[in-house]
Amino acid sequence: MENWWQKPITALKGIGSKRAEAFARLEIVTIGDLLNYYPRLDSYIDYSHLATIRELKTDGSRQIFEAEALRAVERVSGGGRRYAVITVKDETGYAEIFLFGAQRFQARRFKAGSRILVTGRVKPGRTAKAVSEVLLQFCDEESLDKSVGILPVYNLTESLTQQNLRAAVRQALQLAKEYGLPETIPDSICRQYGFLSRIEAVSNIHFPESAAHFRAAKKRLVYEELFLLQCGLMLNREHNHDGRPGVKLARDGKLVQKVLQNLPFTLTGAQQKAWADISGDMEDVKPMHRLLQGDVGSGKTVIAALALAKAAENGFQGCIMAPTGILAQQHLETLTEFFKDTGITIKILTSNTKAAERREILQELAEGTLNVLVGTHALLQEDVVFAHLALVVTDEQHRFGVNQRAALVNKSDYAPDVLIMTATPIPRTLALTVYGDVETSVMRGMPPGRKVVETLCYTGDMRQKVYAGMVRQIEAGRQVYVVCASIEESEAMEGIRSVNDVYAELKKTWLKNIPCGLLHGKLKPAEKDEIMEAFAAGKLKCLVTTTVIEVGVNVPNATLMIVENADRFGLAQLHQLRGRVGRGDKQSYCVLLTDNQEQDNLARLTVLHNSNDGFELAQRDLELRGAGQLFGLRQHGLPDLRLADILRDTDVLLAARKDAARVLAQPELRKEMLKGAANLFDSRFAGIFNS
Repeated sequence: MENWWQKPITALKGIGSKRAEAFARLEIVTIGDLLNYYPRLDSYIDYSHLATIRELKTDGSRQIFEAEALRAVERVSGGGRRYAVITVKDETGYAEIFLFGAQRFQARRFKAGSRILVTGRVKPGRTAKAVSEVLLQFCDEESLDKSVGILPVYNLTESLTQQNLRAAVRQALQLAKEYGLPETIPDSICRQYGFLSRIEAVSNIHFPESAAHFRAAKKRLVYEELFLLQCGLMLNREHNHDGRPGVKLARDGKLVQKVLQNLPFTLTGAQQKAWADISGDMEDVKPMHRLLQGDVGSGKTVIAALALAKAAENGFQGCIMAPTGILAQQHLETLTEFFKDTGITIKILTSNTKAAERREILQELAEGTLNVLVGTHALLQEDVVFAHLALVVTDEQHRFGVNQRAALVNKSDYAPDVLIMTATPIPRTLALTVYGDVETSVMRGMPPGRKVVETLCYTGDMRQKVYAGMVRQIEAGRQVYVVCASIEESEAMEGIRSVNDVYAELKKTWLKNIPCGLLHGKLKPAEKDEIMEAFAAGKLKCLVTTTVIEVGVNVPNATLMIVENADRFGLAQLHQLRGRVGRGDKQSYCVLLTDNQEQDNLARLTVLHNSNDGFELAQRDLELRGAGQLFGLRQHGLPDLRLADILRDTDVLLAARKDAARVLAQPELRKEMLKGAANLFDSRFAGIFNS
């Protein structure tokens, strides 16, 4: 049967149109999609390792045991979060199973005397071993097939069960055995590493014959993901760097010196080092490709100003692209101040620019009389044409996808210098994956005169005192941010104070006669800009918001930030948010409120109280939360990885990168790789292979 994997999932027995809709919610439309929908790697049920309750280790690892349900009760945490607890026993002891969110409703199914198979993370509890993040099954279910040894556990959606998915995958694997599964990696590479064939790997990732077979399957499929990702990215860069010459600029001249004189401060040591790196790159004919990592408030815009001035004094143009209109406007104001009396012309282009003004900007740009253009995604539009573009600066780069960056770089007849600025510390392997062969400059520390933001952590019972303090700050003429984790209340985010609810509550109480605004991602861009501009102008005294204010907003009069449900944010993200206050000369505060009183959570938040170093916090976040949550590739316009982890699998990534370069350099291997990529029957990689 030719291309059987492209057939719709309804070709499998037991899957009608209704069930196909449920599969579609998991992005499973074809049989090939189903085979590429891998199980949760930490959740296989291994019936050869059933523990007793006494044997369970309380180290937070996932374990499996069988027990009898005694009772199920609903409880409410101190912060109003509902959860259920099922007490279970076996002949060796007792354990408590904790069910949160929508999962708590499962407790009603397990009556006293039910035999339950439990898979979950085990930790010490107050009175018994505590089991959370659980998968529960009745031991007397006909579908509970203990004879198979190791069973996969999949992420589910409404109206699909583990049994539904397992049955469908078994059918798909049977088709693979009957009709064959094409290879995706060149034979020479498979032999070099001793990989399983693709059919062996896919079979053993879904239904491992043994732990050793599982490890071999994972090894091959992790490499496959990273190899194809690297091949796609290299092809993408090959397409976008088509032999155009680079631009070699002269050494720093009068305009750069004038910008340095205009600064109300002298460059820090870190800024001087970064500028030396960038200036040197721009004086080389090889195009600059540099990542400038600087902590919140470290002065990255100053370095961008010097680079733009250097391009201008050599007769070339530069542009700086920011992710939001408000941030682009701030760049315009800051750069205009730095460029005073230099003769450098600078303008802004956003979706809000009026038609007549836009025409004028495009004309000056095409004629070469406009030196610097600041803008948003509006810079990517086709009719934005530069006469002599030599420098592309992107701010908060992770907000832009691979193809957006390429579109801006391709607006030049030359291969322009590229400077990427980010306040988010990025691991070397991620930088290699997302940006290619990028050089890195790091700026640590703050410019002189900046006061350190004092960070305080309180539990929910202190909420009223915290909001009383907010009113005192406003009465003293200051402004305040209140940050929430979600826009609307939902079952999945139970116990989370939504931005809509907090805004409504504050308007009735503490902020009754105080002008305040509501800001979140569901508002139209023009509405967001209007609210931010009103806050920046001091018309609004309090802004109740989601994390949309995380990026670069500069309001020096804002001296207090209150973060509701702070436990729902990563340390690096909280540090980014905290950077929105402390931008003036007044002492500023960041108050973290949490209703989660677990010691682990409070200890994690205390790290922010003790450190203002974004790089240290990013490393701690990495240790505490893992790479997957922090550095998903989708935010870079790349496919998410299902098995590989670019930080955990660094050695594999570097090997795959080297192999990809070798394969692309040899026509026969290149042809074999492209055929393999087409055989992956996985649309995730289409964006980078076809761009």
